[in-house]
Amino acid sequence: MKRSSTVTSLPCLSLFLLLLLPSEVQSSDDLIDKICQATPFCDLCEASLRPLSPSPSDPKSLAAAMASVVLGNMTDTLGYIQSLIKHARDPAAERALAQCAELYRPVVKFNIPQAMEAMQGGKFGFAIYVLGDAEKQTDSCQKGITNTGADDESSVAVTARNKLVKNLCDVAISVLKSLMNGL
Repeated sequence: MKRSSTVTSLPCLSLFLLLLLPSEVQSSDDLIDKICQATPFCDLCEASLRPLSPSPSDPKSLAAAMASVVLGNMTDTLGYIQSLIKHARDPAAERALAQCAELYRPVVKFNIPQAMEAMQGGKFGFAIYVLGDAEKQTDSCQKGITNTGADDESSVAVTARNKLVKNLCDVAISVLKSLMNGL
């Protein structure tokens, strides 16, 4: 008889654990909702965090995930700018793009990775500072692009990418501030 009791309780235990799983996923979704509502670009925040697998389940992992999204987008933008430099025909546009690459490169290679490391150590203020600086570098890049007066397809694309990175930095900073305020 003891054996049948064990066999019966195993499916019950499995069912119980299965029922707990959706509530854990739901709590992760609720956390994303709560944090993203406090950001200046809620839709961008949700679009950045929801597709991640596994879904970040605590505020600290959400902040790290947003920093990773910022790093990924800045890395892509740097690569795009570098490819435009190779094909640039206008010397003024080439100079502006080269300036953008010089602004992005240290942020991608050093600053954002340092901010991510600081977050792991609980130094959220430093991470906010670094993300704010990344945003300023994006603004400086955009000013250089705008000052060339170019309105070709590539400058429009760089402008869109700069805006996205700037908005992602704003979101990441807001997530970190929520974390610091004990969300």
